[in-house]
Amino acid sequence: MLNHLYGLMVKPRSQWQEIAGLSEKGLNRQLPYVIILASLPALAWFFGTTQIGWSIGNGGQVRTLTSNSALSLVAVFYLTMILAVIAIGFFIHWMAKTYGAKSHPMKGMVIAGFTATPIFIAGAAGLYPVLWLDILLATIAVAYAVYLLYLGIPIVLDVSEERGFLFASAVVTVCLVMAVVVMVSTVLFWSYVAAPVFQH
Repeated sequence: MLNHLYGLMVKPRSQWQEIAGLSEKGLNRQLPYVIILASLPALAWFFGTTQIGWSIGNGGQVRTLTSNSALSLVAVFYLTMILAVIAIGFFIHWMAKTYGAKSHPMKGMVIAGFTATPIFIAGAAGLYPVLWLDILLATIAVAYAVYLLYLGIPIVLDVSEERGFLFASAVVTVCLVMAVVVMVSTVLFWSYVAAPVFQH
């Protein structure tokens, strides 16, 4: 797992080529990668929101969440990350035939999971919740994830650069739609199911 993590962050092209060479059985073995890596931001945000807290404005009061509230929110956060990878992976597999690529569901999910690597790593910033820093790191992580997607799609699915570009652009569109759905769902979840509960 750590080899893939390091490779995607430092030498992504050769890492994608290595992933492209995996058999279907080898791809199936990559499933724990997402399950483990997605726990990094979840655990970081649980600790950060319950132990460190954050303040709004200059000299604002530091606010922390109760452990029970943070646990329920982080559990939903973790589940959402896993479901997002599965959904995007399914769409990659589903669209593959349109672009002349041979795929199976696990290949799509592996591409989606590995592409999300920088986002999972940036999520560790939740250990110390600082709004401007978190937004900056999230922006850089998303930009690098998009780069990984455009680089990886043609390599792993064995399509031309031109088709790979169109394919990756379609996947980015799906991701943007999903991001909006997640944001709206978050607001509804906080409003009607489990709003954050702050410690006094």
